[in-house]
Amino acid sequence: MAASLNFLGALCFTKVAATIAKGLVIGATPQVILAAILGAIVWNLATWYFGIPSSSSHALVGGLIGAAWMHGGQGSILWHGVLDKVVLPLVLSPLAGFAIGFVVMVLIVLFFANAQANKTGRAFKRMQVISSAIMSFAHGSNDAQKSMGIITLALATLGAHPLAKAPVVPLWVKLACAVAMAAGTSVGGWRIIKTMGHKIIRLEPVSGFAAETTASLVILYATLTGKTVSTTHVISGSIFGVGSAKRFSAVRWSVAQTMLIAWVLTIPAAASVAALSYTVIRLLGVH
Repeated sequence: MAASLNFLGALCFTKVAATIAKGLVIGATPQVILAAILGAIVWNLATWYFGIPSSSSHALVGGLIGAAWMHGGQGSILWHGVLDKVVLPLVLSPLAGFAIGFVVMVLIVLFFANAQANKTGRAFKRMQVISSAIMSFAHGSNDAQKSMGIITLALATLGAHPLAKAPVVPLWVKLACAVAMAAGTSVGGWRIIKTMGHKIIRLEPVSGFAAETTASLVILYATLTGKTVSTTHVISGSIFGVGSAKRFSAVRWSVAQTMLIAWVLTIPAAASVAALSYTVIRLLGVH
């Protein structure tokens, strides 16, 4: 179900892809794109190995910024776009997830305070299937577009698809990224899944429903406005908010500290690796 709805979500929107392709850097070359992807891959593999939920989206953006800066200096970075479409959403979206998740969970507890626990548990077990489906669609709608934007930008650097052309993203690119997103979801990143489901708080159907519903709203808003948020950090923030509403001490805040470090380091770390990769690519004379 998650894989199928990730696929569907990836096909429905392109504003985030347009932000990546046209709104962050200028004067990109094929070498810049390659270095950007290498920077993102190295950071993603490092955080995956240690089971740290980090943002592959912002690793890709960080890689693009680092490689473009090394190629053309800071003048090649569209700083207004980076601030408005990347940095502010990166900071605000997990906070929004925390706040809304907290409120949603409090309202659920108040509304069902006198209901029978068994009936409530069964109801939310069914409702969480729906919230999981919506979350999967939202995830695909935002995350897959980052790859679409990078591929479209690469095509533009080769003169194969001008960025002013409509549609902004070629259909075959949308399909390829949607298939890749669905395939990756179906394989499963089990280390990250365990962190999300057990290590922050032990999620139950009611808390899972609250967290997924909250994260879906935040992510879909970002998708519709062309902002590149980290779906991982949004759902993490929502889980922390939901857990805090139930019992503050139930949340493993040591996990939050580790995630916060990865959250802060993702863009500069990926940018640094990409800048180094670009230097090596130039020295090797790769075209």
